[in-house]
Amino acid sequence: MASLNEVELQDWGRRIGQAASPPLVIALRGDLGTGKTTLARAIAEGAGVEGPVPSPTYNLLFRYWATEGRHVVHIDLFRIQHESEVWELGWEELPSESEIVLIEWPESAEEVLPEPRWEIRLREAESPDARLVTLEAVGEPSPIPDPGG
Repeated sequence: MASLNEVELQDWGRRIGQAASPPLVIALRGDLGTGKTTLARAIAEGAGVEGPVPSPTYNLLFRYWATEGRHVVHIDLFRIQHESEVWELGWEELPSESEIVLIEWPESAEEVLPEPRWEIRLREAESPDARLVTLEAVGEPSPIPDPGG
C-alpha cells in the first residue's frame, strides 16, 4: 500500500501508461472522488493519448488511439444496473491484443471481469490531499510500475 497525493497519483498513472504492454486490463476501484478518473486520464496520457480524456460515465465507453499501435479503452460501469448490460459494450472482445482497458466501477460486472488483470483500489487517507493505493494482480497480468516508486 502506498500513500500518494494527486501529483504523485498522476505521475504513477503516466508511468503505467508508458510501461503498459497490451493486452492489459486494469480495474479501478474506490468511492466517488477518490481519483479513479484522474488515474485513468494519467494512464491514457502516459500511453500517448492526445487531447482530452473525459469521464465515460454517460457514454460508458471511450476508445482512444495511443502510441506504438496501442489503444486505450476507458469504461465506466457506474450506471450499469445489471451485469448482463456489459455485453452490449462488446465485452467479450476485451481486451484485444493492442488494448489497455481501464474499468471504473468494476463492481458492476464482478463475475465477468476479464482475467488476467490488475486491481487498483483508491481510498481516502488521513490527509485530504492523499489517497491510499493498493495494487493486486488477478492471474498473471503484464507488469506495471509499483505505486511506491
